[in-house]
Amino acid sequence: MTSPEQNFEGKVALVTGATRGLGRAAALALAARGAHIIALGRTQGALEELDDAIGALSGSASLVPADLNDLEGIDRLGGVIAERWGHLDILIGNAGQLGMLGPTAHIDPKVWHEVMQVNVDANWRLIRAMDPLLRVAPAGRAVFVTSGAARNQRPFFALYSASKAALDALVSCYAKEVEKLPLRVNLLNPGPARTAMRRKAMPGEDPNTVPAPEDIVPLFLELCSEDCTQHGQWVDFPDWKTRQI
Repeated sequence: MTSPEQNFEGKVALVTGATRGLGRAAALALAARGAHIIALGRTQGALEELDDAIGALSGSASLVPADLNDLEGIDRLGGVIAERWGHLDILIGNAGQLGMLGPTAHIDPKVWHEVMQVNVDANWRLIRAMDPLLRVAPAGRAVFVTSGAARNQRPFFALYSASKAALDALVSCYAKEVEKLPLRVNLLNPGPARTAMRRKAMPGEDPNTVPAPEDIVPLFLELCSEDCTQHGQWVDFPDWKTRQI
């Protein structure tokens, strides 16, 4: 288990969906431990609030107001990171969309496209753009947030399940391609978590019955640490938490 004193001093970490939920919690934890955060989010105001919170921790951040639907923007971001830092130590692919819940035959084609573009296409473009930067880092780490829906299909979740299953396949193939490098690539399944997406999917659920994003932070830190030896794994937070007890 990663120590709360884990040092990420001097690391450069890109976090997508950094303004709320799991992404925000991970960004704050890494910043508190010395990492410079490249925070990608859709809302300027929310990014500025995150920047203030990181500043209060004596951390530093670069704000990237961007929509992951702008796939060419991801490519440009890779160029900016290369020019400014020359490498990327940590990539957290957290941003995602739930889309619509309903019968498979009734899914709106536009919504299907939007969810697949954010949950799958954007992560492929992130890999494409950031792979050279992760490879030249001394101990590159990439963590992509998946979901139990990728493996445990249920009625009316076809779109979200399909997108996360595709993400799992994408990341798993990439991990096999770089397994001889110092780079470590893993999928993190947070399980039920107290996020806006969870509230949308389970509107009648008491949020206090599921873990807060901050509870999942230690697993993010472990997978981002230089000491991490796991690679190409589907790491389940509920199982991981049980093993820590």
